[in-house]
Amino acid sequence: MNSTIKFTLAIMLMLSSQAFFAQQIVTSDKEQQIINQKAQKEAKKASDEYHAKLNDEQDKLKKEQKRVEKHQKDLKNSEKDLQNNKKKVAKLEADNQKISSKLGSLSDEDAQKQQVKLKKNELEIQKLKVKQIDQQKALDKVQAEI
Repeated sequence: MNSTIKFTLAIMLMLSSQAFFAQQIVTSDKEQQIINQKAQKEAKKASDEYHAKLNDEQDKLKKEQKRVEKHQKDLKNSEKDLQNNKKKVAKLEADNQKISSKLGSLSDEDAQKQQVKLKKNELEIQKLKVKQIDQQKALDKVQAEI
């Protein structure tokens, strides 16, 4: 009888332990699903944060690129204006030299007209040189910003 009791206790113990393990496994599956859901939520949150940072960086880079392009455009325009101004000055100076060389062979009235024209050209040259200095300052400023 003693062995029958021991045998019965052993069988009951085995049956109860299997049910316990089965319940524990089911609980573990549910916990695993919950953990997986939490991990997915955290991964999605981290991914969203990363995309937001990435978008911010892209916006900053686009703004910086626009700023650089604007500076380059300003630089080209300043250089072009400066070159055009230099050409105008050179042309007026060449005209003045031509007029000066012709002054001796003209009549007094024509000579006076040419001298007036010469003075106007000189005044225009001075204005252009002042403008050229301002353009050079603007060009230097744009170059310093880049």
